Amino acid sequence: MVPHLITALTGPINELEQRVLDSMPAIERWFRLEWMEHTPPFYSAVDIRNAGFKLAPVDTNLYPGGWNNLTPEMLPLAVQAAQAAIEKICPEARNLLVIPENHTRNTFYLSSVAQLARIFHMAGLNVRVGSIDPAIKKVTRVELPHGEHVTLEPVIRSRRRLGLKDFDPCTILLNNDLIAGIPGILEDIHEQYLLPPLQAGWSVRRKSTHFHSYEEVAKRFGKLLGIDPWLINPMFGKCGEVDFSQAVGMDCLRSNVDALLTKVRRKYKEYGINEKPFVVVKADNGTSGMGIMTVRDVKDIEAFDRKGKKKAGPTLEGPVACDVIIQEGVLTNERMNDAVAEPVVYMMDRYVVGGFYRVHAERGTDENLNAPGSRFVPLAFAESARLPQPGMKPGASAPNRFYMYGVIGRLAMLAASYELEATDPDAEIYD
Repeated sequence: MVPHLITALTGPINELEQRVLDSMPAIERWFRLEWMEHTPPFYSAVDIRNAGFKLAPVDTNLYPGGWNNLTPEMLPLAVQAAQAAIEKICPEARNLLVIPENHTRNTFYLSSVAQLARIFHMAGLNVRVGSIDPAIKKVTRVELPHGEHVTLEPVIRSRRRLGLKDFDPCTILLNNDLIAGIPGILEDIHEQYLLPPLQAGWSVRRKSTHFHSYEEVAKRFGKLLGIDPWLINPMFGKCGEVDFSQAVGMDCLRSNVDALLTKVRRKYKEYGINEKPFVVVKADNGTSGMGIMTVRDVKDIEAFDRKGKKKAGPTLEGPVACDVIIQEGVLTNERMNDAVAEPVVYMMDRYVVGGFYRVHAERGTDENLNAPGSRFVPLAFAESARLPQPGMKPGASAPNRFYMYGVIGRLAMLAASYELEATDPDAEIYD
C-alpha cells in the first residue's frame, strides 16, 4: 500500500527514490562501514515527514513506545534484531529487566511494554517488568485490552545491582525517557548492562545536538548519492533559555526564527516550491509532542496570548522555562483515507524492524501529528523494508518507498549513535 501523495508522482522525491534504489549496494556498504566504527542505539523510532519535494526526520526517540502498533508479521524481524543486539552486548544473558515510564496506568503504553517483553521472551530471555515508581510498592497486575495483562514489580537496589525479588538480571532495558531527571536508583551500576545509557535520556539529551549530528550524516550521505543534503535534512537553529510566560529570551527566538525562515525561503525559491515556509519551535529536550508551536512569520510569535505562551513552554514533566530548538518545518503531503499522515520507522540494533503511519484527521499538513486524536495504521515494513523491487516506477511500489523511509530512519539512528558517543561521560578523551 503506497500512501496517497497530493504531489504528482514526479519531482524531487521520486528522483531521490530512484537515486536511492540505484545506489542500494553503495548505501548498504556505507552503513556496514559506519557500524564497524559506531554502536547503534539499542532501539529507536524516527518520525519522518514526506513533503513531496523533501523527505526528512523530524524527531528521533531513543526510548520508543508504540511497539504494540507493530503487526504480528513484523515480530520475526524484531525478534531477530533483539537476538543480535543481546548477543553483542551480553551473549550469556538469561534474565532481562524492563523498566517502563513512571506514573502511568495508560493501558496503551503498557500494551507497548507488554509487546517489548514478548519480543525479548521470544528472543530467548526471561523477562520481567520492574517499576522504579515510588507508588509501586508491591506486585501490581494491570489488565490490558484484548485480555492481556502486565505485571509491575518494585525494583530492588543492592549495592551495585538492580533486580526484583528472586530475579537477578544481566541486562536492564530502560523504556523511561528520564525527562524528570536521572533517578539515583539507576546511577553507579557497574555490574550490569543498562540500555540505553543514561545520557540517552532527556535530562542529558538535546534535540539540537542530535540534529547537528544528523546534519553531518546528511552531508556525507548526500555526497555519496550526489544529492543536495537539504532534501533529507531539516535545517535548525537554537536558543538558550526561553520563558514564554515571562517573555524572557524572546529576542533570541525572534532573530533565530527570522534567520531560519529566510534560509528556507531561499531553498524554496531554488527548487521552485510554491509553499509558504514555516518553522517549528519546541523544547530542546522533551517528548510526547508537547509544547510545539508552528510559526510562519516572526509576527506570529507576538500573537501568542498568555495561554498560548504557557502551552508552548512546558513539556511532559519539564519546566516552563526551557532551551528551545527552532526547526525547519517539513510539510506532510501523505494521506490515509483523506487524513494527514506521517511514517514512523522502528529500529532495533542496526535493523529496521517495522513501522506505522501516524494519522490525524483534525490536523493540517504543517502541524504536529503526535497529539491527542492521532491513530496508527501499520506499514508493510516486514515485507518491504529490506527488499526493494528494481525496475518499478518511483512512487508506484510500496517496498521501494518504504525502503527509502528505512534508509532515512537509519541515517537518523546513525546520527543518534554519534550523539551518544559525544555525550558519553565514560568516553576516553585523547589530546
